Amino acid sequence: MNRKLLIVEDDVDFAAALSRAMRKRGFEVALARDAAEAQAAAEAFAPSHAVVDLKLPGESGLKVVAMLAARASAPAIVVLTGYASIATAVEAVRLGARHYLAKPADADEILAALLRDEPDAALEVSPEPLSVARLEWEHIQKVLNEHDGNISATARALKMHRRTLQRKLDKRPPKAG
Repeated sequence: MNRKLLIVEDDVDFAAALSRAMRKRGFEVALARDAAEAQAAAEAFAPSHAVVDLKLPGESGLKVVAMLAARASAPAIVVLTGYASIATAVEAVRLGARHYLAKPADADEILAALLRDEPDAALEVSPEPLSVARLEWEHIQKVLNEHDGNISATARALKMHRRTLQRKLDKRPPKAG
């Protein structure tokens, strides 16, 4: 089986480490740092699998997911992000991603997600409800996604000052529980 992995990641060190790990696991690997490089690599390399970072310079990783999923021979796509939210996870899967993983994820977790064909009904559901801070984060991410990442439009929709929203977005997401 010809396993060709496209890694779309702007963190050069993480991309290099993941690339080495996946080569050891039998993949031929191509790297891209943004949406434009991903498009060019997809054309030249024709990947069977892809790992896409959600937060890329310029275009969102969701645009890359949509572009890859629209290809005639769409690769199995896993979205990776340090800014995980329910809204972006749902959107990534709706656009064609097979799975969605929050960073930090190691090579074995990524490999398992890439190779798993079926959804996992045995995944554990947290017994703890989301914290108020996490609920706020999720809502902001949902509204931001509805406004295609436009911070000004999102701030207006949330009836929030743009700088306040920007500060909230610059912080790491709160813990889920």
